[in-house]
Amino acid sequence: MNKKTLLIVGAVVVVILLWLGGSYNSFVRLDQAVAGQWAQVETQYQRRFDLIPNLVESVKGIFEQEKEVFGKLADARARYSGATSVNEKVAAAGQVESALGRLLVVMENYPQLRSSESVQTLMAQLEGAENRVSVERGRFNDTVKTFNTRAKTFPSNIVARLFGFGAKNFFEAAAGAEVAPKVQF
Repeated sequence: MNKKTLLIVGAVVVVILLWLGGSYNSFVRLDQAVAGQWAQVETQYQRRFDLIPNLVESVKGIFEQEKEVFGKLADARARYSGATSVNEKVAAAGQVESALGRLLVVMENYPQLRSSESVQTLMAQLEGAENRVSVERGRFNDTVKTFNTRAKTFPSNIVARLFGFGAKNFFEAAAGAEVAPKVQF
């Protein structure tokens, strides 16, 4: 081979290596963005979880017969704390939401409970926490969409497979979340 051919081959190799490095770094940034956004979702979950015991304690004093609802809230919260993967945490968060929905229905059936100032304050805080969770979940799904689009489109999908960047899971509502909870006394 002559010098010119070697230079051309060398230039092509350098361009390919630069592209591979740039694509890899892009995946690392996107992967970190997904992880960072999930941390934001978890921060809002933690805020919600911190509010729930206060709400439960405020409500407990007014009626004791709803222990099942309180037990399910506590169990779901414990499951979330023990979850190790994003998917396990999503499932546990769905259980929290289901139990929380039952609690809200119970509260609607007790007008004296709704009129309690401490309960009203906690409910307003919980509503704010729910809104924040919803916003952060949306941002998480947007970040996952960006990552997955990059991981599935050519030619970056080659780099994704080469370096083990698989598709991320979206946050999806728990099965049955579209059905309003029913509380029977």
